[in-house]
Amino acid sequence: MKNKKVKILFWMLVGIFIILVSYFVIPAPQTIKRVLFPFVAGLGILFFLLGGVLVFLSWKLKKKGKLRIFLLLTGSSAVGFLIGVLLHNFVYGLCIYLFGDGFWKGGDEAVFFIIALFVCPIVFLVGVVGSIVLMIRENKYKSKNKKEVKNR
Repeated sequence: MKNKKVKILFWMLVGIFIILVSYFVIPAPQTIKRVLFPFVAGLGILFFLLGGVLVFLSWKLKKKGKLRIFLLLTGSSAVGFLIGVLLHNFVYGLCIYLFGDGFWKGGDEAVFFIIALFVCPIVFLVGVVGSIVLMIRENKYKSKNKKEVKNR
């Protein structure tokens, strides 16, 4: 990959994703989680912003192909997570405002929540795995060509 910025952004997103998932998956006392929450919220916003930048830079890549598609998947799913959570809360609040408190009757409109909680992380992982595989292939191809040039 020629564009080093895209590669750095990609690995930053992967690192932040691992930290965010760890925060929610690893059991810890609530007192520790409360202390870490502002840090995690900041990382969530950074994750969203870096995802947007990755989408923008991937879109502008001169080289088109599978790697670009996987990078776009990775970035757009990072952006989609926060948008899904915000839309879930917005739609819920709007419906309560328009139709009253008894509108939901204990239920909740969960489409955007499901997108944010399940679809976006799965798409992110697909984008990450695909990007890593294609980056490894690209590096092997480059190193193989360098060896052939040296042998001539």
